[in-house]
Amino acid sequence: MAGVLSVDALRAHLLGARLAGTTATSREKSLRRYRLFSAGDPRALIGLEPRRDWPLPALLALMAEQCGVSADPATVSGQDTIDPELTIRSLDDFAERLHSAAERRIPVLLGTGHPGRLLDFYASLASALSAAGCTLLTSAEGRRIDITTRFGVRQFSLRYVGGVALVRETGVRTTPGAPGAHTHSPLPVRTVLAAAMSEGGPLPELVIGDHGWVCAAGQLGIEAIGPADTDDPALFVGQAEGRISVVVPVDDAVRSSYYRPLARYVLKRARLSQ
Repeated sequence: MAGVLSVDALRAHLLGARLAGTTATSREKSLRRYRLFSAGDPRALIGLEPRRDWPLPALLALMAEQCGVSADPATVSGQDTIDPELTIRSLDDFAERLHSAAERRIPVLLGTGHPGRLLDFYASLASALSAAGCTLLTSAEGRRIDITTRFGVRQFSLRYVGGVALVRETGVRTTPGAPGAHTHSPLPVRTVLAAAMSEGGPLPELVIGDHGWVCAAGQLGIEAIGPADTDDPALFVGQAEGRISVVVPVDDAVRSSYYRPLARYVLKRARLSQ
C-alpha cells in the first residue's frame, strides 16, 4: 500500500480499505449526530457557531452534496457512504493548501482528536512541513485541560507526538503504545492558541486536524483543513459557510496504516515528498 500514488490506485485503495464507498459508520449514528447539530447541541457543534439554522433536511442535503451520504431521508439504517470522487477532489485541494503553506513557510499547528488512527498521517505532514521551513507550534505542552465526556468531566493533559498535538487522560493507565485519547472537544486548540498568545510566540496561519481542532480554529478565523467522517457535520457546515477551507470526506476510524497512502498522495501533490 505504501506505493499508492496514482489517482486510479488511490481510488481503489479508498474503496478497498473502506475509507470511502460503503463505510463502517452506521446511518443511525450519522443521523443522530445531524439531529444534535440541528438542535445546536455543543457535542455536535464541536466549536463551530453556525451562521444560520441548519434544519435536518438542509443538513442532510449538504452532507449528500459534500460527503456522498444518501440524500434520502427514508434511509435510516445500514451503513453510510462516502463518494470516493469527493474524497480525491478534496485531497487535491488539501495538497494545494499544504504546498502554499510550505512555499510561504508559515507557522502551522497540527492536532488530532483521533490519535489512535490518524496520528501517523498528521506526523508525516508535520515532518514534511518542518523540512520545508514551516514552524510547528508546540505551545501549552503538559497543560491541563478539563473536558466533559459522557462519563463526566475528565482531566487531560496536552502533549505533542511527532509535532502533532493530542490529549492524554491523566491518572488513567493506558495500553502500551497508546498515543492519546479520542476527543471531539474544541478546548485543546483554544488552549494552544491562548498559550501561544501569552508567550508572545507566533500564532498558526494554518491548522491541520480533525473534530474540534478544525472547527474551533475556523471559528476564530484561522485557516483550517482536515478529514471528516459522515457523522461529523460540523466540519462540512464550516466549509459551506466559509470558515473551514478544506474538508476531506473519509472514514476516520479504520486501521492507521490505511491512511499512509493518503499522506503519500497529498505530499506528492504538494511537492513535499521526502
